[in-house]
Amino acid sequence: MSMKARIMLAAALAVLAGPAAAQKKPAAPAGKPAATKPAASKPGAKPGGAGGACVTCHAKVNPNIVKDWELSRHSKVEVDCTACHGAAHKSKDDFAKATMRTPDTCAQCHAAQVAQFKKGKHALAWAAVKAMPTFHYQPVAIREGLKGCGGCHKIGLKTAEEQAELRKVAGPYGNASCDACHTRHLFSIAEARRPEACQTCHMGFDHPQWEMYSSSKHGVRNALKQMGAIPEHSAAPTCQTCHMQEGNHEVRTAWGFLAVRLPFPEDDPQWKADRITILQGLGVLDPSGNPTGRLEVVKAADVARLTEEAWQTERTKMLKTCNQCHSGEFAKVQLQQSDGMIRDADHAMAEAIRTIAGLYKDGILPKPKDYAFPFPDLLTFHDAPTPIEQKLFVMFLEHRMRAFQGAFHANPDYANWYGWSEMARDLVEIKAEAATLRREHGAAAPAKK
Repeated sequence: MSMKARIMLAAALAVLAGPAAAQKKPAAPAGKPAATKPAASKPGAKPGGAGGACVTCHAKVNPNIVKDWELSRHSKVEVDCTACHGAAHKSKDDFAKATMRTPDTCAQCHAAQVAQFKKGKHALAWAAVKAMPTFHYQPVAIREGLKGCGGCHKIGLKTAEEQAELRKVAGPYGNASCDACHTRHLFSIAEARRPEACQTCHMGFDHPQWEMYSSSKHGVRNALKQMGAIPEHSAAPTCQTCHMQEGNHEVRTAWGFLAVRLPFPEDDPQWKADRITILQGLGVLDPSGNPTGRLEVVKAADVARLTEEAWQTERTKMLKTCNQCHSGEFAKVQLQQSDGMIRDADHAMAEAIRTIAGLYKDGILPKPKDYAFPFPDLLTFHDAPTPIEQKLFVMFLEHRMRAFQGAFHANPDYANWYGWSEMARDLVEIKAEAATLRREHGAAAPAKK
């Protein structure tokens, strides 16, 4: 990622320091991204030198760290401990002098891969999670303690100030990024090419891609291939096949994480209206449809494709990948069907958002003091202030995600029973709760347009 883009992101993040700040202009950036100076010794130092002393000591203290390194490609090409950690640390009393890695450390040898990473979505993971308006409500262990959201989002780049903030809680850890996939101290390419490398983070409540993939035909064929049940060179796509074409570390998709994009479909007025409503629920547009400060966050964090050209670039790449195993027409139709799932899920989601927005408009739900507008805020997640909005959050972040992600990951059960079916049930419950709230308030339901 360029320095200019990082500064833009730091400025945009100030917008979401608190939920009520959605309309404020971004503040000045807190600081420039931290640069890591190359370690004192260059890669290639002989194990008999300073690195040899490290191995001798740590073989007694942390033997498996040394074993991993000895098995690694690094040891074979004489990239020793000092290449990454410097040579200042000499004993157990001065361990704090050891340099802890960042992507810039890896870039000394792997410049192309790190440059790709910095342009991609994983590099923005820390910025994205900190941009959530109620992230700071979570326990410290969940955040900077890296036991919850922070544990996966730590893969993202951090400013010098953010690194210092993290160091106060987690010690000198959580800034390396590359070791999220190439785990230390093997730093194995073979490991990072396996779909299991993605499993730790891409699973669970809001993004069960692992569960979808592993039980899809793609994942099943891969498992059978590993067991030797089908030939070694059989087609068996992995996460990396589709999302890291030719080893590219940017890792992008056409629809992005939340399946929102611009421009609006002018040939489909209903979908256009539904997508506007969802952007209002995300706080990117205000209740009147005007852009808010959160739009700048979306732009800086690159969580959505904002032009037709950007979207089509990613779709073309995916079609090319699919075409290795499928006809072009088959692949095109399958992706279009998945687009259609987003359209239908958006319609149900928008109807639920409008139902609750009507409660705010009619004064049945009071505006929370931290909200910028009297309108449901999907990004408050489980900190939503009322039971009906808790149901809306689950509908959006669990069930809508499963509906469209299941479709794109070729998993029928996830798309239907874990996604679309649950959304239908959510909508019934939200409408029923809204009707109850109106009866208790003595207000009539708004007339349908």
